[in-house]
Parts: sequence; C-alpha cells; structure tokens
Amino acid sequence: MPGARFAELPVTAIEPNAKQPRHVFDEEALEELKTSIQEVGFLQPIVVRDVGGGRYELVMGERRWRAAQAVGKETIPAIIRDTRDDAMLRDALLENIHRANLNPLEEAAAYQQLLEEFGATHEELARRIGRSRPQISNTIRLLNLPAPVQRRVAAGVLSAGHARALLGLEDSEAQEQLALRIVAEGLSVRATEELVSLAIADGPVKKAAPSRRAKVHAPALNDLADRLSDRFDTRVKVDIGRNKGKITIEFATVDDLERIVGMIGVEEEGADSDES
Repeated sequence: MPGARFAELPVTAIEPNAKQPRHVFDEEALEELKTSIQEVGFLQPIVVRDVGGGRYELVMGERRWRAAQAVGKETIPAIIRDTRDDAMLRDALLENIHRANLNPLEEAAAYQQLLEEFGATHEELARRIGRSRPQISNTIRLLNLPAPVQRRVAAGVLSAGHARALLGLEDSEAQEQLALRIVAEGLSVRATEELVSLAIADGPVKKAAPSRRAKVHAPALNDLADRLSDRFDTRVKVDIGRNKGKITIEFATVDDLERIVGMIGVEEEGADSDES
C-alpha cells in the first residue's frame, strides 16, 4: 500500500516515542487489554516508523505494545509508515479494509482505529468501503462484548449477526451464557434475537412485577422504540417503570453522539438562546 506496509515485528525491536505526551497509563484499562490480547489476540496493529538498524519507533499504540510485553508476546502486528503524511496513511488503510479478509472483530477494530487515530469520520468510512453508517456503528459496538464472546466471534463460531443480537443484553454474564447456548444448540440469528427480546421483556417484569405493563404498554413502546431507532440510525430502548420512564439511545463514538445530538436539535436550541 502507498504510505504504509504491514509486518509482524519483534516486541524488543520497538522503542517508545520520546515525544509521547501520555506518561501515565490507566492500570485497569491495561489489565483489560492484556486479557483481551491473551484471549482474542491483537485486533489493532500498532503504528511505527523505521529508524534504521532494525529498530522502530512507536507512532501510535503504546498501550498495546506495553500490554504485549506484559503478557510475554514476542511479536506484534504493526503498520510501518513510509510517509509523514497522516492523510495518505489513512487513505491507504481505508483502501485496504475492503480488500482484506477480516473477521467481524478485526473489521470493528480497524474502523475504531481509523476513527480515533487517523481522524476518519463515519461518513468517510461508509462512502469508501460501501457500507451504511449504521452498519459501521453497529460493527464497532462488537468491541463492547466480553472477551470470551469476542473469542468465539473471532474464531467464526459466532457470526456477526449473533454478536449484534447479543449486544441487546446489557449484562456481560448474560451475553456469555447466551453465547454458549447459541453454540450448543446451533441457534439461528433470528432465534437469538427472539431470546434477547424475551430476556429484555422479562427483566423489568421480575424487578417491578408490573404484569399490566407488559400487556398494555409494551406494543406501543416497542413501536415507538422502532421508530426512534429508524430516526437516529441506532438502537433505542423505551422503558416505563412504576413511577417513571426512560429512553436509552445507544451510540458508538463521540462523533456518533454529536450526530444524534444534532438530530435532536439541542445545538440549535442553544444557538437560539444565545441570540436572545
């Protein structure tokens, strides 16, 4: 690819960037990353530049490099940049995504890396790789699944459709249990979606026991949630309890959140109040 080449580099051949502004790394986040690398492997390559003599300097991905050292990995996948032009490197990676045979998790990690490290936007990703914006957002959300579930997705035991359905469950333990059942019983994506819907419906009933709610309010609420989901191009949940209700709008990134806020019209209202 113009501007970049991929390689599996020895961890010991890489040195940190002396100009790295971050010197303190969150230990809990680092532990989570170590667990993910051990169970799922590397989803995102680091970015380095060749400094000669078989040595490389980190440009992006120091947490991944540190985690790789901590778990005893000898090599790490890396993008060796041949240009200082970030835009050229980003374009090269965008062109490579739809040509590479990536599993759903690798695809999600590639999108996330392009958004966070290379300044790409959801619209640009959608246009360049021929996907819809909701598809990209939903794919990125797969990175929120617990590590054991991610491992099954990466291995091809669970499809991307199964994984997206599991995201409907908020509890990671429930996601893992249903993932095991999908594999054991050979459940289809449709059957998984129905089980998730039942689990969501049963949850509030057990806590507040409002049997009247499930019979009277659920159809109208589900219809409203579907319409809002279509409106915002993301999953929306509408719940009513005994004394109050809530609307939950899911988003994948800060960019996606800003898009939704703009559609709601919060920014426009703020502008009007400033003028007055």
